[in-house]
Amino acid sequence: MRLTRTTVAALAAICFLSAWAPLNAQADATPSALEADSKGWTDFLPPADLKGWYRVTVPPNGKLGRDQWRVDADKKVLICDGDGGHDMLLLDKELGDAIFHFEFCYTKVEGKTGYNSGAYLRNSKDGAIWHQAQFGDAKDGFLFGETPTPDGKKKFFNLAPKVNDMRIKPAGEWNTMEITARGKVLTLWVNGAITCQFDNCGLEKGFLGLEGEGYRIEFRNLKVKELR
Repeated sequence: MRLTRTTVAALAAICFLSAWAPLNAQADATPSALEADSKGWTDFLPPADLKGWYRVTVPPNGKLGRDQWRVDADKKVLICDGDGGHDMLLLDKELGDAIFHFEFCYTKVEGKTGYNSGAYLRNSKDGAIWHQAQFGDAKDGFLFGETPTPDGKKKFFNLAPKVNDMRIKPAGEWNTMEITARGKVLTLWVNGAITCQFDNCGLEKGFLGLEGEGYRIEFRNLKVKELR
């Protein structure tokens, strides 16, 4: 095929744009709070016996399945095997304003779909009040939950419709997320950008944790920074 000057110019433009786009995307990325300031963080990977952590069924008051959470001390990862029912693993410590940083990766299984998990901040001890960052397989990355209202009731909220940038990577790849609780505001950061913000959290403090929901998943770099 004979290339004209116009064709050569067009190909050159395509090559330039292809090379420039990743650099521009990287430039636009917002660093995590941990990257921006590494001081003041506490590493809270559970010990081998999970002391200081406890399980709650989802929904609460159900019957727990087998112990599906464990720690690989050599790899420094928390593992949920995904075969012990729907539950949340909560840190037995109340936190007020804080940033919860973690990384996760689903174990990819060929032909399997519907990967599902989440992380929590400002939960009640029994899990009846919950504020969750939802993440699936190359989708989701939003906040939803049930928060208390001034009249003593609960209000359901779901920010999924407001999130257009689904930044979660596919199963088998590592993702980085942060949930920040400051006053009544909960903010979710996913793989380089804030995806949503909930402005009316009804709990001033609560418990943080992670969700097991039928899929094997690993968590690493579990860190928290309390905000004064």
